[in-house]
Amino acid sequence: MINRKATAIWNGTGKEGTGVLSTQSTVLDKTQYSFNTRFADGKGTNPEELIAAAHAGCFAMKLSFELNGAGFTADELDATATVTLDPSLGQITKSHIDLKAKVPGISQEQFSEIAEKAKKECPISAVLNAEISLSAELLA
Repeated sequence: MINRKATAIWNGTGKEGTGVLSTQSTVLDKTQYSFNTRFADGKGTNPEELIAAAHAGCFAMKLSFELNGAGFTADELDATATVTLDPSLGQITKSHIDLKAKVPGISQEQFSEIAEKAKKECPISAVLNAEISLSAELLA
């Protein structure tokens, strides 16, 4: 088992309050978040942005492992995840991954199949109760 930990400290009301996030690795160390960073353009981060980063990172690493297992090594995997929060439902409803990849020697068919497998089997995809989509472009 692998356990990872993060801490959120919040002070004040939901709209006027502020919080900080810290991670075990200290990559985030009292990083600010607030109503404005979540629902407007305030300085700091927000939970949805962090989920998008986690999904993009997890997917890219899973895809790398899947490609290696099939005998390929990517020169570059550029994955951007866009998470959609529906405020009326209070839920994340979608996560879309845009992938641009440079993988020498792979066919488009092999690439598409392996990318779809990675999308389905990435641990963050598995934990999200949301529609997960993928646009995968194989670059020359």
